[in-house]
Amino acid sequence: MRIILKTKRLILRAWQGDDAEALYECAKNPLIGPAAGWRVHTSVNYSRQIICDYFNDDEIYAVVCPNITDKPIGCIGLKRGKDSTLIENENEAEISYWLKHDFWRRGIMTEAAMRVLEHAFTDLKLSKVWGGYYNDNIASFRVQKKCGMIYQYSKEVYLPLLNENRTEHVLCITAEQWYKQRLHHI
Repeated sequence: MRIILKTKRLILRAWQGDDAEALYECAKNPLIGPAAGWRVHTSVNYSRQIICDYFNDDEIYAVVCPNITDKPIGCIGLKRGKDSTLIENENEAEISYWLKHDFWRRGIMTEAAMRVLEHAFTDLKLSKVWGGYYNDNIASFRVQKKCGMIYQYSKEVYLPLLNENRTEHVLCITAEQWYKQRLHHI
């Protein structure tokens, strides 16, 4: 069953078929997809297919900021199993996310990521959450750092959707680290 996660400003909910136009409006911007390792969307139909093929997962959420718009402005999720190249066992996940360019530098993705980490550790009882970013995506690094994630290593990766190699920097946070961090903020 799909759950809805909420924060002070955001609703994280399942992607729906009628979100295709909003997804296309976000993902057609060349600043978004390539920084995250995927192609720029070329049509509403392509975006609809992405929703059906990739966003149809219980742990992939549309990011909605209801005080501004009821349409998705980004995506965040936990990748598990074969969907992640970072996790070491089934009790771990990889957090991934992107945000429409118009909403950058407002703390929106950090707020969403903190809520997803809370869900990962309290509801799903995961032991560790991984995250990665590429050299040219410092904003993604900042989100992970603000969430308490700690640098682990860097590796060269091939991105088949872009047909190129990049350096990926990998961070993670354990459940124990997350709980300690929470205690310090209470």
